[in-house]
Amino acid sequence: MFKILKSLSRSLGGSHKPAAEAKPTAKEGSLLAKVNKAAPVVAKAPPASSPEDLCGITPKMSKDEIMAQLKMLFRRYNRSASSLDAKLRGEADQMLDAIVAMREKHFGEI
Repeated sequence: MFKILKSLSRSLGGSHKPAAEAKPTAKEGSLLAKVNKAAPVVAKAPPASSPEDLCGITPKMSKDEIMAQLKMLFRRYNRSASSLDAKLRGEADQMLDAIVAMREKHFGEI
């Protein structure tokens, strides 16, 4: 376990430091802070106006393609709905509502 954390801290830290300098100070934060700081920033798309836009459903898609798209989106956002991050949880709730609307529109009442 320690070897994994040590290798992660090296890869996130960038350079090797002597043991005296390698200990994080209060200003540098913990390993978790370094991981969160190094996480890639995802560009946010502008909010879409309709459930079709949110789900990526086009008029040219067949029923099978629509069902596959909705299944994939449901799996992704159903996991996010139980997140501890309130912003992520809110986005997931919005997407799940759009998925339900598309399911009802194309395949009838649930």
